[in-house]
Amino acid sequence: MIREKLDEYYKVVFEEELIEEISKVGTYKRIRENDLLMDINDNFNRIPLLLTGAIKISREDNNGDEIVLYFLERGDTCTITFGSAFHMGKGKIRGVAEKDSEVIFIPLEKMENWMVKYKSWRNFVIESYNIRLNEMLEAIDTLAFMKMDKRLYKYLTDKVKIMRSTSLHTTHQEIAIDLNTSRVVISRLLKQLEREGKIKLYRNKIEVLDY
Repeated sequence: MIREKLDEYYKVVFEEELIEEISKVGTYKRIRENDLLMDINDNFNRIPLLLTGAIKISREDNNGDEIVLYFLERGDTCTITFGSAFHMGKGKIRGVAEKDSEVIFIPLEKMENWMVKYKSWRNFVIESYNIRLNEMLEAIDTLAFMKMDKRLYKYLTDKVKIMRSTSLHTTHQEIAIDLNTSRVVISRLLKQLEREGKIKLYRNKIEVLDY
């Protein structure tokens, strides 16, 4: 089963020999919507490859306030876990399934060997680092330079792309937590976006009309 699922996406990314190795040493797991993929202070000894679904990666400060850094989708891995795993440190991020997802976990001890052995794996890791770095820089820019109404609209349109659906099943409070603001502010700005014809509000659902 693992081999079949790997072939669906990674056949065009990795060498045949690497896919065969992953299928032998990888551990398959299905993660239900809202379940944790990883949590803050976890000890990482394996690396996730996302086969299907979407994972929200967030950071939490000392007061327990949370903010979304980026989303993982099919074909992605979370390179932040690499550093924590190699240094045997505790994780500093939280990963929650935005919808039902499938993941293959790779044992950490295979990472260094594959970096030397397989050019495709080396390229994949380097590209993943670059993508995650750009996403984190974008998150910093958004916090520093973008007003909350623009941040909210970007958040909604980003989720549409990740979820591959214009219907987002979420609450005002959940959005407020992700954007580290109050529910009252989010509700007001959502009403504003609705008046502008960009979204349509329903009970626990937002339809994004313009993205």
